[in-house]
Amino acid sequence: MQNKICRLLFILIFIMPVLSCIRMDSFLFNESKVDEYLLDDYPYEVDFVLDDSFFIHDSMIHLFTISSKIDGENDAKEIYALYVGDINKIDTDTVILYCHGNRDHMDFYWPRVKLLANIGLPNRFGIMTFDYRGFGMSEGEPTEAGIYADTDAAMQWLKSKGLTNDRLVIYGFSLGSAPATKVSAEDYSMKPSRLILENPFASFDVMVQDGSALTLPGSYFANLKISNAEYIKNVSQPFLWFHGKDDSFLSMESHGEVIFNNYSGESGFARRIPGAGHGDLPPVKGFRDYNKVIEDFITGKLE
Repeated sequence: MQNKICRLLFILIFIMPVLSCIRMDSFLFNESKVDEYLLDDYPYEVDFVLDDSFFIHDSMIHLFTISSKIDGENDAKEIYALYVGDINKIDTDTVILYCHGNRDHMDFYWPRVKLLANIGLPNRFGIMTFDYRGFGMSEGEPTEAGIYADTDAAMQWLKSKGLTNDRLVIYGFSLGSAPATKVSAEDYSMKPSRLILENPFASFDVMVQDGSALTLPGSYFANLKISNAEYIKNVSQPFLWFHGKDDSFLSMESHGEVIFNNYSGESGFARRIPGAGHGDLPPVKGFRDYNKVIEDFITGKLE
């Protein structure tokens, strides 16, 4: 995604006369396709690696598909999802729904899912994640409406298994901050009881301005209306925000701080992590410390 920012900067500076003919709706999505999910056997680069103490037994890993349909769409898309935990206990467990970033697919985010599955004791909380349409093995092409529909489809599946709003926690990392914040703010299949955001972006407009050094609206380049800074104003649930102070991709000052300052609820918790960039916040914070903050937030003990 950082490479796309550089390309956008080049376009703005050197190809300005023809920009009116260019649409960049795919700018926000850096998806890649796979034929199968490898999880622990994924051989390529990831943000961080966990040691064997974070091992998840195969019996707790469930790969399946859910159906996702945008209003007005002719056919539903088949979306691939992972549930880590005991599916038969969803009706009594607390579940974290993890909305991943704009890069690659679930294999790339598997260490993050394993980390969350080890909050407190292994599999204390159920963890669900999924690939947006166009990512990994999920059908379709990624769109703004699509990521909201796909997130709602995941909540519909959890609801069908007996999960209630008071036991649903939603977590959005980077791009995932958009669907996580929107479904927390508006009326969807479920209303998450708690919201966690890691290195979120304020809006597509701010991303364009940061990348271009020009004060042009994002709508000049794409039909993307995403504005977490506005969505968060309608979030009253408890809110935990992590941001790396050295995030050179989504600046803490122009993105995360704006969102946190716009939060309208009474239980907002900020964790600004010195030395952390965009993808390395958990290891810089320390895996155990990071998990402890999330555990205390979910259980209502965070101060």
